[in-house]
Amino acid sequence: MSYIKLGYIKVWFFKKVLKYLKIYASIERVFNNDIILSVRNFLKQNRPITTEHDLIRIGGSDDGGYLIPNDLIGIKYCFSPGVDITSDFEYYLYKKYNIHSYLSDFSVDKPGINCEGFKFQKKYLNSKTDSINDTLTDWIRKEKNDNDMILQMDIEGFEYDVLIETPQDILKKFRIILVEFHNFKQIFSQFGLKMIKSIFDKLNTDFYIVHIHPNKCCGVTETQGLQIPNTIEYTFLRKDRVSSTKNSKQFPHELDHDKEFILPSNFYNFD
Repeated sequence: MSYIKLGYIKVWFFKKVLKYLKIYASIERVFNNDIILSVRNFLKQNRPITTEHDLIRIGGSDDGGYLIPNDLIGIKYCFSPGVDITSDFEYYLYKKYNIHSYLSDFSVDKPGINCEGFKFQKKYLNSKTDSINDTLTDWIRKEKNDNDMILQMDIEGFEYDVLIETPQDILKKFRIILVEFHNFKQIFSQFGLKMIKSIFDKLNTDFYIVHIHPNKCCGVTETQGLQIPNTIEYTFLRKDRVSSTKNSKQFPHELDHDKEFILPSNFYNFD
C-alpha cells in the first residue's frame, strides 16, 4: 500500500472520529442542560418556607446543633439514629424540654453523654432488620409508638435507603424531621436526581421544608453556575402544625453557627 493511500485512509479515519466526537459532545451538552434544568426545577419546588413558628437552635454551636421550629410543646420523644461522639442535641432536648431520646448506632458502644433521658441500642438504622440493623418502623414499634415525635437522622448516606423504605404513616408520626443528606451532589446525575426527587416528593406530602443548612465538611459541587453543597441539612415540619407560610429569602439564619459557608442562593432565590 502506497504512503499516499495510507495517508488518505488516516485522514478519512480521523475525520470520522472527529465527526462522532462532535455528535457525542452535542448530545452530552443537551443531556447536561436537561439535568441542570431539572435540578433547578427541583430546587424551586423544594424551596424553604417561613411559618408562624420561629426557628430556635437546639444543641451546640458546631456539629450536633440544629435549627428547628419552636413547636415542641406536647412532644415527649425523639428518635436519633447516628450517634457518633456527640449527643448535644438530644441532651438539650431532655434538659430544657424533658424530651426523651432513643439513640441507635452500631459504630459506637454508647452515647458520648451519659443522660438518664437516653435509651441507646447498638444497631444501624437501615432498610432491613437483622442482628446489627433496624428499620425505622421496627425500631419505633418496639420502643414508643407515639404520634408526635422528633426524628433527627445523620447516618452517613443510609438516609436515602431509610426514607425510601419507611412507610408514609410512620413518617407522619414525627412532627419535626431533621435529615443530613450526604453526597447530595449526586443530584447532578440522572439516577441521583430521580432518587432524591422521589424522597422529597414523599416528604412533601405531609411536611414543609422550614430550614436548609449546608455542612461545611464536604464542600460544594458547581455545574453550569449551579451550586450544590455535598452534605446538606434539611429541617421539615408537619403541615398540620402550620397555618401560614411565606418563602424564606434570608440566609444564613441569624442562629446558623457558620455564617461563612452559607446556603447558595439557587436554593431560595428564584426571582
